[in-house]
Amino acid sequence: MPHLVILYTANLEADADMAGFCRRAADAMLSVNDEAGKQVFPIGGVRVFAYPAAHFAVADGSGDHGFIYLQLRMAAGRSAAVHKDVGETVSAAARSHFAALFERRKFGMTLQIDEGHEVFDAKIGNLHAVFQKA
Repeated sequence: MPHLVILYTANLEADADMAGFCRRAADAMLSVNDEAGKQVFPIGGVRVFAYPAAHFAVADGSGDHGFIYLQLRMAAGRSAAVHKDVGETVSAAARSHFAALFERRKFGMTLQIDEGHEVFDAKIGNLHAVFQKA
């Protein structure tokens, strides 16, 4: 964890470079340190996924308007300062990445960060071991 899931209107597909934004968002998340200077998120835990919504209704329904929804989910236990820093860092990456698109298109964007106690949390895989120091 963290997992950033991006849902966006398909009418932005041609102009948004979502693959580029996924990498940029992941790098932004990896750049955040806590109050002690320790990296907040483990490299092997960062996941960013983007999905176009083929069917959508935004604003007046003209089809010209778009929307990008970013939902970042992280495990519980981090400070309010870390939450704020993560939000500001990911928001800044999004604003920068989509700046030219905001000049050409009318669309909205929301970033929501959720944290919570998992009722069940199975982690299966070997990706973390690749990035752990010997």
